[in-house]
Amino acid sequence: MTVLHSAPRFASHDGVTAALSASLGTALLAAHELHGELVLTVARDEVENVLRILRDEHEYQQLMEIAGADYPDRAERFDVVYMLLSVTRNHRIMVKVHAAEDTPVPTVTTLWPNAGWLEREVFDMYGVIFAGNTDLRRILTDYGFEGHPFRKDFPLTGYVELRYSQEQGRVIYEPVKLNQDLRQFDFMSPWEGADYVLPGDEKAEGSKA
Repeated sequence: MTVLHSAPRFASHDGVTAALSASLGTALLAAHELHGELVLTVARDEVENVLRILRDEHEYQQLMEIAGADYPDRAERFDVVYMLLSVTRNHRIMVKVHAAEDTPVPTVTTLWPNAGWLEREVFDMYGVIFAGNTDLRRILTDYGFEGHPFRKDFPLTGYVELRYSQEQGRVIYEPVKLNQDLRQFDFMSPWEGADYVLPGDEKAEGSKA
């Protein structure tokens, strides 16, 4: 039997922008809808206050994710995006701030403890600094890694990698090598008559003899 629920799968955005604009005031720089999501761009220095207002006054209780994006052509090349969920309102919003390599973003670990891990991911992948995060260490790459993998200007060679050596029985550092051995294909189906002997076929030829 089909069960129908009165609550919509996603709540409407009607009136949300106006209500949030009135609460956030000059801290809100822009608001628009993108791909069905309401995106708020706020002043970087006010992000902690903005998120506190959204949590305490507008019932966006959960911080679901913090994501980064890199736009190298901009003066403030990074976007830090906070994704919030209101369980009581059945509504999601995204809050975005701009940052550069030397412009720290205030931490929101004072609001949500899980922000510590999420900020470490953005720091590790993009190099964004979060002021006030007392444990801002790499979380995905190893401790000796240099650079930030998700920057669009990150080179593929010239760095060292960490791996365990079976021969030496310990962890070693060595230059990154991009092997090309598996990138040569002839795209010929063996069922259509390849002009070479496939591995294992020599056994079948020997049995016929």
